[in-house]
Amino acid sequence: MGITNPGYRPDDKGATALPSSILAGASFNPQLIYEGGVLIGQEARARGFNVMLAGGINLARDVRNGRNYEYYSEDPWLTAELGASAVNGIQSQQVISTLKHYSLNNNETNRHWLNAIVDPAAHRESDLLAFEIAIEKSQPGSIMSGYNKINGEYASGNDYLLNDLLKKTWNYKGWVMSDWGAVPDWRYALKGLDQESGIQLDVQQWGAEAFTDSLRNAYQQNQFPKKRLSDMVTRILRSMYAVGVDQWKETPSIDMQKHNEIALETARQGMVLLKNENILPLSTTEPFKIAVIGGFAHKGVACGTGSGAVLPVGGFAGTISIGGTGIMGNARNLYLLPSSPLEELKKLLPNAIIEFDPGYTVAEAKLLAKRSDIVIVFGIRVEGEGFDLADLSLPWGQDQLIDGIAETNPNTIVVLETGTASSMPWRNKVKAILQAWFPGQAGGTAIAEILTGKTNPSGRLPITFPLNLEQTPRLEINQQGTPWGTPTTIVYNEGSEVGYRWYANKGLQPMFAFGYGLSYTEFSYENFEIKGGKTITASFKVTNTGKITGADVPQIYLTNVDGKTKTRLLGFERIELAPGESKTVTITAEPRLLADFNWENNNGKSKKELIKSNWVNLQLIFS
Repeated sequence: MGITNPGYRPDDKGATALPSSILAGASFNPQLIYEGGVLIGQEARARGFNVMLAGGINLARDVRNGRNYEYYSEDPWLTAELGASAVNGIQSQQVISTLKHYSLNNNETNRHWLNAIVDPAAHRESDLLAFEIAIEKSQPGSIMSGYNKINGEYASGNDYLLNDLLKKTWNYKGWVMSDWGAVPDWRYALKGLDQESGIQLDVQQWGAEAFTDSLRNAYQQNQFPKKRLSDMVTRILRSMYAVGVDQWKETPSIDMQKHNEIALETARQGMVLLKNENILPLSTTEPFKIAVIGGFAHKGVACGTGSGAVLPVGGFAGTISIGGTGIMGNARNLYLLPSSPLEELKKLLPNAIIEFDPGYTVAEAKLLAKRSDIVIVFGIRVEGEGFDLADLSLPWGQDQLIDGIAETNPNTIVVLETGTASSMPWRNKVKAILQAWFPGQAGGTAIAEILTGKTNPSGRLPITFPLNLEQTPRLEINQQGTPWGTPTTIVYNEGSEVGYRWYANKGLQPMFAFGYGLSYTEFSYENFEIKGGKTITASFKVTNTGKITGADVPQIYLTNVDGKTKTRLLGFERIELAPGESKTVTITAEPRLLADFNWENNNGKSKKELIKSNWVNLQLIFS
């Protein structure tokens, strides 16, 4: 992620292309996300931008969502922590940041006509809880609403979500902007929307600009109160002054090399080693014959498509038009960032003979695999705005390619460049799997470092990887495959049991669990203690019992409430330890994570409160 350029600034020579947010989420490192936010804020100011459309914190409710790569996690606490860190980093540079897309913008299928149905209390315990906590921790200058409806009302004109909850209950002082092309009616101004964004797309989408002539006419006819107009203006000005947009002086100097280091460190910390049967790390001294196959690894690494694609300095290494239906069809491209894993592997394996095959056909690739000691296969997938995945396979026959190579050479390593989970039907045939996500402009370097042991992998999955779609709340996405513009309803019947919560509640064992990730070292845990009170505090000692320095991400979960299964991530901490080194970790749970949201009626007035349990069970989770 970073400062995008959809082609409107021909003189812009490019920005730092950070890894995708889902990779950043896998780092479980709020400080690293903050540094990325500072980077984005600096590069925005250098261009004269005072608002960034950053801070995507939708939960990954559906593993097929095309924009999962733009979000951090399926968990509200992890999402809120990292989303707030990004906003705080951006706004430290006197640039306004948003949090988006408020709320339940969890699928791309017919997103402008999608009615997201969810139990209101469950909504408060999941997606809205992420927004609530992130807003408290960062005070973003603006909130961006989503395209979709929530329980029958469009997000940009949802009186309950915008006025009652956001502005009154949460006392949010900033302004609400729409997403581009999300405002069909001027009356949204009465329901809490303060700014119509991208009116040219509203004209394209709905045939008119809602907040220009229509709003003026409503004002002149006394249908739109002056007090509300003043409130809209005041909220925008208030955020500008609160963040310091009016205090800009000289243009900041940008250290692009330092920014590249931040991109590289993020990629290092966010890649997740899913499987390793004693093949990694590769020896840097052995004269191996290594085959690198597929994924355009000779060119670069993949990134997400749509509005989240960042043009790097010097341009993309390659662009391949994919196309598709709907308004985003022309923007659906495979973009390759110029960080070639092939070339980076050659640098770190000077004694090896490394050859490349494009994976053009299985038969051709197997010829190289057969005469190699080790095979590294790259699997990629185009994911992005406007399109959900139909399934979790890799496109262009790549699953068949990997399967055929693994049968030819058992020493096969797979590197996946995707923004969400994959089906991996070949997983039991390969020796190692590295989930590299969309790793940004330094991604090739990070991949090579992890494969060769220069970097010890430390990423942990921020989403659950299912065995199959039958394990997920919805086997199919309703109305997927219908023409663009088809009214669509998706019932999120999992409620607040999103992601790993669903699997625990149903007693399902996924392919790879939330929070999972391997290391080249080992850790032990002892002295687990719990203290109660208004919330719960847990402490324990972590020791690196291996032979090399490594980072661990211990996680504390609620697992049971009053005798019933209820799984919630209560806290985590990323720690780096040298061999033999120990550290005591203390985690205090946010009280709302221990509670249920309950709706009651008190003398005709709506009463909303968090109901705490009498007793709970906790569990320490480690990889």
